[in-house]
Parts: sequence; C-alpha cells; structure tokens
Amino acid sequence: MKIRSLVAAANIGFVFLLVVGIDAEATELKVLSSIGLQTVMEDLGPKFERATGHQLRITFDTTGGLIKRVQGGEIADVIVIPRQGIDSFVKDGKVATDNVTVVARSGIGVAVRKGAPRPDISSPEALKRTLLAAKSITYSNPADGGASGVHFAKVLDQLGIANEIKPKTIFLLKPGPVAVLVANGEAEIAVHQFQELIQVAGIEIVGPLPGNLQDTVVFSAAIMGSAKDAAASKALVDFLRTSEAAALMKAKGIEPATP
Repeated sequence: MKIRSLVAAANIGFVFLLVVGIDAEATELKVLSSIGLQTVMEDLGPKFERATGHQLRITFDTTGGLIKRVQGGEIADVIVIPRQGIDSFVKDGKVATDNVTVVARSGIGVAVRKGAPRPDISSPEALKRTLLAAKSITYSNPADGGASGVHFAKVLDQLGIANEIKPKTIFLLKPGPVAVLVANGEAEIAVHQFQELIQVAGIEIVGPLPGNLQDTVVFSAAIMGSAKDAAASKALVDFLRTSEAAALMKAKGIEPATP
C-alpha cells in the first residue's frame, strides 16, 4: 500500500512502470509500428525496457505495409499505426475496441531547402499555384500505403492538378523521410508529416497544408488479440501516454495524447 501511495503522489507514469517491472515477469513484446513514429519508438523503447525489464522487438513499416502483414497472418502483441488501420483490425476481430488507445496526433507540412525562398501556401489556391510553379515535388509514395502520401494524393485530386504534378514528382526508392530529396537538391518541395520533416537537416518547414486540405493523422496503439502477455502489452501502451513520452513527442513535432 505504501508503494501505491508513493506512485499516486508522484503522479509519474515512469515510476508506475518501474513498479510494474519489478513485480511482473519480464517478457519480449513484438511491436509493429508505423514509420511515422519510428524516431519516437526508437527513443522510448530502451527507456521502457529499462523501466520494466521487458524487451521490445519492433518492426517499422508504412501503414499499408503493416496492415498487409497482419492480414497475411503475422502475429504481434502491440501495433501502433494511424487509427483507420486499427479500425480495420477491430472490424476483422483481431483487436477489441477497448484495447485501442490514442497516443499521438500529427499534421502534414510543406518544406523547402534551407535558404530557399518560402513559397505561399497560405490558402488552397496559393498552394495550388505554388505546386504548379515548382520544378519538382516529393511526398510519400501512396503505393507504399503511408498515411501522408495517401492523403496528399487526394489533395492533388481535390485541387485538380494531379496530372500536372505527376511528371515532376520524385519518390524515394523505399519509404523514409522524403525531405532528404529537398535537402540534397533533388526536389524543390516536400510534403510530409511534421515529425518526418523535423528530423531532416538542411530544410525549412514553410507551414502546414492550408485549410481543409490538412489532415490530422491520429496514431493509436492496439493490444492485439494475439498478445501473449496482455499485462506487459498494456504497460507499453500506458508508457506511451506518460509525461516523459509526451515531452519527447513534442520535441519531435508530434502532438501527444494527454498523459
């Protein structure tokens, strides 16, 4: 009872997890995570392991890639992807609704090379003019199933310029932070989630997609029905909502869920 009182008084999720780690038998958790949260998970993972004694085996992929993995029969304990992907697992009976927790949100931004003129993206019409005037553009390839790429393809359709933009679009050969193509001069404009842009040196973020062209990607963590240790899986999900995790997410350009 004394320990519980200490935890309540401290009101810090990290301390709670430390106590859980002491009392519970350590296990290895298989985690499937969206690339959009890769830098966060790579930083928080070791902290969680030290706090609890549990080990994480994390696989990163696009949302589309992870959905295909699970639909193809791959087993995992916890999956962290945009909410719409998890909703498909709930529908298929692979996840119970009460085992889904929102952990973060992210918007989509526009970036140019450091020192380059900052284009006007203040309105949908301004963005349209900027994209048409640009010599080259990069964003996440929709064919890979990344949330921002799928959304931006819809934006181009909505603006009525998909055909004009297609010939000057440059995609990375494999999923990753597309803004590297802007940093090295291969593309003039990059469109990607903010946390993906922030990690790339040599670029400047102009701002978010304007008005109703913006899309907030809601990342959720789900304890899968196949989870071999529900308590350890829940400890990980709880850790992703601690104040420590929230501070890290903010530093990386992601809006955390309220701890």
